[in-house]
Amino acid sequence: MSFGQGGPQSQWDPWKPHSQQPWNDAGGQSPDWAALAEASEARNKRRRLLLIGGGAVATVAIGAAVAVAVVSANGDSQASNRPSSQLPATVDLPSESATAPSFAPTSAPPPLDPKDFVSSKNKDKAPLSADRLFPGTQLTMGETVYKKGPTADTKSCANAASGTLPKVLDANDCTRLLRVTYTKGSVAVTVGVAVFDTEAQAAKAKAEADSKSRVKSLSGGGIKDFCNAAVCRTTTNFYGRYAYFTIAGYTNGNDVTPKNTEVFSSGDDLAEFTFRQIRRRGEAQASAAANE
Repeated sequence: MSFGQGGPQSQWDPWKPHSQQPWNDAGGQSPDWAALAEASEARNKRRRLLLIGGGAVATVAIGAAVAVAVVSANGDSQASNRPSSQLPATVDLPSESATAPSFAPTSAPPPLDPKDFVSSKNKDKAPLSADRLFPGTQLTMGETVYKKGPTADTKSCANAASGTLPKVLDANDCTRLLRVTYTKGSVAVTVGVAVFDTEAQAAKAKAEADSKSRVKSLSGGGIKDFCNAAVCRTTTNFYGRYAYFTIAGYTNGNDVTPKNTEVFSSGDDLAEFTFRQIRRRGEAQASAAANE
């Protein structure tokens, strides 16, 4: 009885566990140890090459993953993480020395001075009359109400003045003299406004007037003559090309004394009102010129 005949002979592999080296009892030959060693060395070499190649692939894959992670975290807006080839060329970068657009400074024009429009006949072109300068039928100053009386307008300035005033007006070329009278009870005040071509003439007339320079009182329309023989209180001033005078007293003929404060206050009220009216005249013309 024999064993192992008729089937395939088993292959011995030194890397496979439990594999056995075939023994050929019939031939009685010993294994070829040199061939076996050469085969084993070839298999080891192939295994080392596979391990090295797989490690290199893994290293490249890990590096690529890290690079993608860095770009994703920082975004494309960080130019410092980009390659230098992707940065804009120098010509594309804005220059710090570039000149900014310049604009001429703008400012509102200075306001027009109302006094300029009443300081010379060349600018003072608005219509002028006693009723325009002193409108209405009465005047309220504070709590005091004055009734408006007659008005007068003459180009012969000296005829509407007395004392030393006619000479002053003629010497400075007065062109027109407007008058109006206001009353409060028995107190009456006449205002006279002398018109000159220039402010310098008006200023000189004011400076040359003295205590005897008087505008003539204006009566009529129910107002009796006043300040023709009695002592009255007078004032003199100017604004622009206008010199203005007041004469205040009693319609009953009484003299004015320092104790008669109502006469003084009435004269001051009318002088103040005249100044305001001349200034308003300038303001109206300045406003009209600014809107042209």
